[in-house]
Amino acid sequence: MFKKILIANRGEIAVRILRACREMGIRGVAVYSDADRASLHVRLADEAYPIGPAPSRESYLVIDKIIGAARYAECDAIHPGYGFLAENPALPRACADAGIAFIGPSAEAMEQLGSKTAARHIAKRVGIATVPGTLDPIAKVEDALQMSRQIGFPVVLKAVAGGGGKGMRLIERESEVAGAWRDASSEAQNAFGDGRLYLEKYLLRPRHIEIQVLGDHHGNIVFIGERECSIQRRYQKVIEEAPSPIMTSELRRAMGEAAVKLARAGGYTNAGTVEFLVDAERNFYFLEMNTRLQVEHPVTEMVTSIDLVKTQIRTAAGEPLPFRQEDIAIRGHAIECRIYAEDPDNNFFPSPGKILERRAPSGPGIRLDDGIYCGWTVPNEYDPMLGKLIAWGSDRAEALARLEGALGEYYASGIKTNVGLFRRILATKDFRSGNVYTRWLDDFLRDEKKRAGEKANAKAAGNASPTPDVASPSEDAAVLAAAFWYLSHNTAAGASGALGAKPPNGAAAKESKWKLEGRLEQLDREPRR
Repeated sequence: MFKKILIANRGEIAVRILRACREMGIRGVAVYSDADRASLHVRLADEAYPIGPAPSRESYLVIDKIIGAARYAECDAIHPGYGFLAENPALPRACADAGIAFIGPSAEAMEQLGSKTAARHIAKRVGIATVPGTLDPIAKVEDALQMSRQIGFPVVLKAVAGGGGKGMRLIERESEVAGAWRDASSEAQNAFGDGRLYLEKYLLRPRHIEIQVLGDHHGNIVFIGERECSIQRRYQKVIEEAPSPIMTSELRRAMGEAAVKLARAGGYTNAGTVEFLVDAERNFYFLEMNTRLQVEHPVTEMVTSIDLVKTQIRTAAGEPLPFRQEDIAIRGHAIECRIYAEDPDNNFFPSPGKILERRAPSGPGIRLDDGIYCGWTVPNEYDPMLGKLIAWGSDRAEALARLEGALGEYYASGIKTNVGLFRRILATKDFRSGNVYTRWLDDFLRDEKKRAGEKANAKAAGNASPTPDVASPSEDAAVLAAAFWYLSHNTAAGASGALGAKPPNGAAAKESKWKLEGRLEQLDREPRR
C-alpha cells in the first residue's frame, strides 16, 4: 500500500481524498496556488507545497510542477481528483516516467475512452448505440456547418477532452454555428488545454443517466448502479440522485452490461463513469465516458456502502476488487445538491468573498462534502462550487424530506449561494414525481423569470393581484426590530400581554432570555430568499 499520496487538485475533492488517505493510514500531500494558500485542503494535509500563481494554467494545469512537488515530497502516488489534469493522458505518462503510481486508468485507456470521439468508435465497434453525430474531431468551422446541415438542427458542439459542461454549445440554427464554434473551442482550450470539438444531434427531452464502473488490474470489471443527472443548467449538472426514478432492474442490467463491455474493450482500470442519454421509450444511447472520479460519486457511495476513493487507491496499488457483480446491492435512495457561491437571482453571477458565518446541516442520512470554513475567502479564479450536500433515505420520499430539512439548516453569510434555488426545485411537482429531462432546469428558470416579469408589469399597471404580497426581507427585519424594541422597553407582564400570553396565577411572567437572544440573532442574519 502507498505511504504518501499527492492530491493534484483543490477544494472539496482534495479534502475528500485527504480524509480517505487519513482513514487508510496514508499521508496526504496538498499542492496549492497563491490564491489557495489558506484553503481547507492545505490546512488538513500532512504536507503542502506551492505550485505557482492563481491562474490554473500556471499552477494546477502544469504537469512539471505537480510531478516536481510529488518527487520533492517523496510520494508513492498521485490522485488527480476531477477536473484540471484528471483526464489528461500526459499526467499518467509523466507519473510512469517518474516512477510514481497514478490513481486512475492508464494513459492508453484514457486516450481511448476519455477522448469522446475515440470512445464513440469503440462503442460502435462493440455494438452500443450512440447519439447520431461525428466520430472524429472536426477540423474547422466550415466542416461543422456542413455536418450540422447533414445531421439536422438542433445539434450540440462538444469538447473532445474534458467534461463538466465546458466546451459545449447548443446550436439551433445555421447563424449560430460560427459563434458557438469560437466560444466552445476557446472554453475547451482554457479548461483542458485541448480545443478540439465534435458534433452530435441534440435529442429532445432526454434523461441523462450514468453508470459507475470499477476495474482492477486482474481483469475484473463491475458496475455499481446508476445515477440520474438530468437536472442541469447549461449542461452543468446541479442535482444528482441514485437510483434513477425511472430505472427498472432490466434497464439497469442492460445499461450496466453495456458500460462494462465498453470499459473492457478499452482496457479500463480504476473508477470511471459511462454516460448515456435515455429517451421516453427507455432506449439508451452512449454519450461519453469520464475516465476519473465524478463530482456526484457520493450518492453511489451512500446507496451501495462502497467507498469509491478508497477502492481507487487499493486498485491502483494492485489489489483486486473485494466484491463481485452479484455482491453489489442498492439500498435506499440518495440525492445530492451542488452548492455554489453564486447568485441565482443575478444570472448566477459568481459570489466570491469572505465567509463571515457558516452553519453546516446535520441529522440522520445527511452528508456534507465541502472545502470551506468560517473566515475563508472564496477566490474568484476557480469554479465557484463550495461543496455537495447529500441526503440518504430508505426511499426517495424520505431522502427528499431529509434534503429539504438540510437545505433549511444550511447557512453561510458574506457570500450568496444557490441554496434557495434548490428549495424551489424540490418543491416542484415535476421534480417530486421524477418527471425531468436535461433541459428541465433551463425551462424552469426561464418560466420563473417570465412570471416575475409579468408580476412586475402588473404592479406597474396598477393591476396587482388582490392577494397580499409576501413581505420583503427588509420589511420582516423592520417588524422584528420594532417588536424587540417594544419587548425590551416594557415590563415582562406587559410584553406577555402584548403577545397574547397570560402570566401564570396572575403574576408577571418573566421573558425568556433564551428566546430573546435567539430572536435577536435573526437580525444579524441575511434573510432567506
